[in-house]
Amino acid sequence: MGNVGNFLTGKVVAVTGAGRGIGRAVALAAAAEGAKVVVNDYGVGIEGGEPTSEIAESVVKEITAAGGEAVAVADDISTMEGGQRIVDTALARYGRIDGVVCVAGILRERMLFNMSEEEWDPVVATHLKGTFTVFRAASAVMRRQGSGTLIGFTSGNHQGSVAQANYSAAKGGIISLVRSAALGLHKYGVTANAVAPVARTRMSANVPMELKEIGEPEDVAALVTYLLSERARAEGITGQVYTIAGPKIAVWAQPRELRAGYAEGSWTPEKIADFLPGTVGTDPMPMLVQLEAMAKAAAAKDRPNA
Repeated sequence: MGNVGNFLTGKVVAVTGAGRGIGRAVALAAAAEGAKVVVNDYGVGIEGGEPTSEIAESVVKEITAAGGEAVAVADDISTMEGGQRIVDTALARYGRIDGVVCVAGILRERMLFNMSEEEWDPVVATHLKGTFTVFRAASAVMRRQGSGTLIGFTSGNHQGSVAQANYSAAKGGIISLVRSAALGLHKYGVTANAVAPVARTRMSANVPMELKEIGEPEDVAALVTYLLSERARAEGITGQVYTIAGPKIAVWAQPRELRAGYAEGSWTPEKIADFLPGTVGTDPMPMLVQLEAMAKAAAAKDRPNA
């Protein structure tokens, strides 16, 4: 299980989407640092019985084989019952819940003008609602405990995405959900943060990116482990979005007004047309600038560095 430490000794942590990739790396890292882990990955029961998840069970086996403690939960976190089951399992098995890490997600790639409801709903349900259901159940317990940490998973794609408006919208929603949790739970001693990983996983396998910026799931897991720890709580880290990618670790800006202008009297469209471009202006989209540069390079039969 790699490094064995005591960053999370005595803590109980639940991880969704923990069967593969980053979720699995987070579950293994938390266990290696002394946490008892609830491993969630959605599985379907045979003939309508209790849901079971072979991949969640296999991660539990890996943890117990290395001397850790873990339990598998196969419920669908896009349902309120599923989110509640994860927290109830932690309480029934280990008596408390100190951290939840919501990694579960799916992709349905399609251009916005071709996107169907069937491509929109499950993506938003798994990422955004799935983060809500677990946060909702966990925060009720953490509020009574007077401690706990909520961690949502977002993506650099919250800046916008050419062919994944559904995923991007859900990931942007998770950031606002995390900030709302941070504000609403602050007086109860509960923190909430978001991680925007850039790591090689099944989900990102076909995304071109500069290699120096790509990290490993274990790097993301190390950041999550820190955020779940007392050391992060002591620093008062809450309402933040962090990226970890290879050697780089970064914090994203809080949303704030960039520029404002004031005029006399009431606004008319004409007055705005004269005033807005020169005085308030725009904040150029970095990704749009990148797209335009790539299109220009392609037109010049040149290869961009991507």
